[in-house]
Amino acid sequence: MNKTLNVGIAGLGTIGLVVAKALEDGIDGLKLTAVTSGNLDKAKQNLTTINSSADVISSAKMVENVDIVIECAPTSAFMNIAKPTLEQGKTLVTVSGAAILQHPEIIDIAKQNGGQIILATGALLGLDAVRAAAESTIHSVNMVTRKPPTSLKTAKYIVEKNIDLSNLQEPLQVFKGSAREGAEKFPSNVNVAAALGLAGVGADKTQLEIWADPTKTRNTHYINVDADSASFALTIENVPTLENPGTGKITALSVIAAVRAITSSIRVGS
Repeated sequence: MNKTLNVGIAGLGTIGLVVAKALEDGIDGLKLTAVTSGNLDKAKQNLTTINSSADVISSAKMVENVDIVIECAPTSAFMNIAKPTLEQGKTLVTVSGAAILQHPEIIDIAKQNGGQIILATGALLGLDAVRAAAESTIHSVNMVTRKPPTSLKTAKYIVEKNIDLSNLQEPLQVFKGSAREGAEKFPSNVNVAAALGLAGVGADKTQLEIWADPTKTRNTHYINVDADSASFALTIENVPTLENPGTGKITALSVIAAVRAITSSIRVGS
């Protein structure tokens, strides 16, 4: 690709700052030109740590001036970023599978305006296999997520139900149901399940269990897929970030990989 595409990042926290540094270090065909955040002053300070000269501006202005928007903002801000990006026919890169399930209308917005949504793999290793199996018939998809209590203690559902996870002595199941229901109750914690649902048989048919497990030090996902083309099981143990234990280190790396693929001369994986 001869043209250099301008990139904007919405949200410069645990994920966004890592992605910003990768862009500043250099990704062929891409240039970080703008950043927006709920706290613009803090975003400016964060950019100085990676020697970035990107503009720190409002989300509306950023969307107007870039080709690709990387959405790393809190779930509550998702539509404020996604809707104008897609209405202007631009590319949205995100790991917020739960937000897409909550706002499925953005898929139509993208289609109507020539925009594109790229849902990065995030913590879901093996997503290509699920997508491939979905081209034929998948009989069932089951996922069990086990996280250290510290990774779940600030989750929306845990807080609303006043569930005390501080002194657990044994694993506690905090949710069992569909991936769609899980995304509604844990919008910032089950993007893996949301992506699994979107890639496979759908969020309503994807079964999910969430456990607060004091024996775990990593966010761990067990996935079983039974299809007419293959049956396979995946186990993923993600190292939590220090800044936000609910987010694995690999999540930001998956965003970098997804963005790099946009302009790369070779793309590995479907």
